[in-house]
Amino acid sequence: MGHTHMHRRPIGRRITPQRAQYRRLAQSAEIGTVTRTQLVGLAQSLTCTGLINGTESHLLVALINTVPADEFDKSGRPIVFKSNRQLAFEIGRSVGRASRMLSSLFDAGLITMQDSGNYKRYPIRNRDGEIMDGCGIDLRILIVRYAELDQLVRQVRAEKKAADAASRRYRGALRSARHALATAVNLSENVLPRITARIDRVINFVGITARATSRTLRRATGLLEWLVERLMQLTRRADKATETENMTCPYVENDTHQQITSPYPFEDSNRERRSADAEPLDLLRAGSASKEPFEESLRQRRSEINQPRRLPQAMVALQDVIRAVPALKAYGFAPNSWADLARHVPLMCRFAGISEDARRRAVELMGEQQAAVAVAVTFEKYDRQEVSSPGGYLRAMTDRATGGKLHLARSIFGLLARNSMEIKH
Repeated sequence: MGHTHMHRRPIGRRITPQRAQYRRLAQSAEIGTVTRTQLVGLAQSLTCTGLINGTESHLLVALINTVPADEFDKSGRPIVFKSNRQLAFEIGRSVGRASRMLSSLFDAGLITMQDSGNYKRYPIRNRDGEIMDGCGIDLRILIVRYAELDQLVRQVRAEKKAADAASRRYRGALRSARHALATAVNLSENVLPRITARIDRVINFVGITARATSRTLRRATGLLEWLVERLMQLTRRADKATETENMTCPYVENDTHQQITSPYPFEDSNRERRSADAEPLDLLRAGSASKEPFEESLRQRRSEINQPRRLPQAMVALQDVIRAVPALKAYGFAPNSWADLARHVPLMCRFAGISEDARRRAVELMGEQQAAVAVAVTFEKYDRQEVSSPGGYLRAMTDRATGGKLHLARSIFGLLARNSMEIKH
């Protein structure tokens, strides 16, 4: 016959290093510093932190209410000696479910447990009948961690309140933006789709409002409010242009009315007359002696203007980059220094869909500062929907920089000129 091996029945719950630490921590509790009412309120509030669920909170409240109130005073022992069957009956769950929830509370550091060899729970009393120790569910760990857990509850509630406020403000800004788009009827066919596309990108960036963080909602709200303000400015400018067109009527019933002789409307006329490139309004009345030198200087000035301007290869100023790339302010990336611009580059790349490999290659081959300017130019053209593949566009700029054929200054000044033309029109 073979030997029969008798397997010993495991005694108590499995003890992990974390559970052993909670046991040692429970022994340092100062009984009498926290009342039972405070612990009940804490147990009911812990569900908002995600530390325990509602059923586990119900069990924890039942455990706290089982211990008499005077056991939380000095020289008391807040230990529960009820069996799992009795606890399961009180909370309306099965015995196995109650046992698993006790283990979860043990792992969360809300209770500690000391099981006997026969799985019974009983107190150990002294000669005077006072409980000195016992095998049961010890609640002293709650007294030790009360300040920590209460602070956690307060922090979660404050974050929830801030998130609700940010969500309400974001929804209000979104309604204002949609209303502004619906009422903007005098804008050109190019401006309105661009602003609409920007608002759609902000909405896609936020995603589901309930799942977005407070920081994301505040940033999106700022962008939407800026876009609404920009839309209102463009609408007022378009309304003024319409009024100006209505004021200049080229046709009247009699022949005594004469159209304005200046080719520049109202506000711009004085500035254009004072400019160096302005032409005289009536050259025929000028004498021949003054006409010839003027025409000679005018031809010379025009030839200088028509000649290609050689831009320096040095880096442009940061303020020129900010004015040439209005998308930086529109999306909250407006930098105060070159270091700020470089710090915003990874987020701009993620927003435009530029891969990490393309960004890293641009930084390695062009340097951090030139790469930041190149990414800003790419981001602006992507925002204008002029570039369908921002990653490929940045790689092409990197290749040109490697061959010495990239001129970022020309790109910046070109964007500046185009922005100024759009503002005028």
